Amino acid sequence: MDIHRVGFSAEQLGRWVAERTDIHIRVFRPPNYSATLAVILLFTLIAGLLYLKRNSLEFLYNKTSWGIAALSIIFAMTSGQMWNHIRGPPLMHKNPQTGQINYIHGSSQGQFVVETYIVILLNAAIVLGMIMLNEANNLKADGGKRRVMALVGLGVVALFFSLLLSVFRSKYQGYPYSFLIK
Repeated sequence: MDIHRVGFSAEQLGRWVAERTDIHIRVFRPPNYSATLAVILLFTLIAGLLYLKRNSLEFLYNKTSWGIAALSIIFAMTSGQMWNHIRGPPLMHKNPQTGQINYIHGSSQGQFVVETYIVILLNAAIVLGMIMLNEANNLKADGGKRRVMALVGLGVVALFFSLLLSVFRSKYQGYPYSFLIK
């Protein structure tokens, strides 16, 4: 039995025994209730939080909290975190000949876990630059500080968007566009 090729599971071992001895082993797996328990726990925690805060539910109207929660979900989904959850890719790749560590997969058909975190951080930095641009207008300071904050925000957006484009270009070799960084 080639365990490295077919795996080490009860079904595979039962099939191997049946091929050799004509004794059929029935594998019974009990149901997995972990997802059901996780959902029940989540709803219990939410209900408990609402019960404890029943007199002051102002936290539900906090735009900043909802914005951070929405951005966290958006960053996770657009970076490929769900793809990682489904496919289970490796953390990174080390070339056995040269010893070089690759954090970005060389193909558009694959992705490493570290690549997901890199894309999340780049997207978060772009959003931070956009927030700085927006808040520079609302800043209650003199024109010089507002201008500096706006220029720093613009620089952050330009730099990190350029880095994000360079990651995209490294995956899609024929992509013709770049911004600051090749």
